[in-house]
Amino acid sequence: MPEVPTELFEEMVKKVVRLNERFIPPYETGATLYVRPLLIGISAQVGVHPASEYLFMMFVTPVGPYFKGGFASNPYVIIREHDRSAPLGTGIYKVGGNYAASLLANKKAHDLGYACEFYLDAKEKKYMDECGAANFFGIKNNTYVTPLSTSILPSITNKSLMQLAEDFGMKVERRQIPEEELETFEEAGACGTAAVISPISYIDDLETGKRYDFGEKPGPVSEKLYTHLRNIQYGIDEDIHGWTTVVIE
Repeated sequence: MPEVPTELFEEMVKKVVRLNERFIPPYETGATLYVRPLLIGISAQVGVHPASEYLFMMFVTPVGPYFKGGFASNPYVIIREHDRSAPLGTGIYKVGGNYAASLLANKKAHDLGYACEFYLDAKEKKYMDECGAANFFGIKNNTYVTPLSTSILPSITNKSLMQLAEDFGMKVERRQIPEEELETFEEAGACGTAAVISPISYIDDLETGKRYDFGEKPGPVSEKLYTHLRNIQYGIDEDIHGWTTVVIE
């Protein structure tokens, strides 16, 4: 697929938001206008090979607050019998196939009473990979630790949180995280566009019977990072990194 020029991408985001201004939820409701870009091949062809023509489009839809009852922690479960993506595969790209590969494991997790599934690395089943459609991070010893893997989507939210952690004087580590290291984390969470941070109360490994507990309530660092990033998005805290753009005056 051809790379979409940054200027075109930004222009389309601004235009689609302006065209749908009447659907933007009121300020301070916790609801947002969700923006979803999509690039698809549209050339008429039969056969498995790249398209010669592509369509880039932008969807928007109003969505309610992610945390209906306030910022809260949720339980996760390690699912070993499914892989979201393979090393050196499509995991580092935001493609529809990655979501399709996660649906069965996600349903199993929900059926067992968990908020989401957790994947180990597909090659060795030793290292923490992704939690469903979100990146993972752990907090310990004033350090923000997140996995480094060739099968994980590099989340903009995670990059933002890493920067804010450094702003708060924390160390940041991107590296492989062995499952047993979960015992050493004071806090853990999943991060992504919709939730920003979804704190993890505990992670169960059903195969070993092990439970990694991080507390029933969100930890202080997770709450501090969540609040600051949300405040930047809402224009409450100063945006020293130039992340925000005024679309409608």
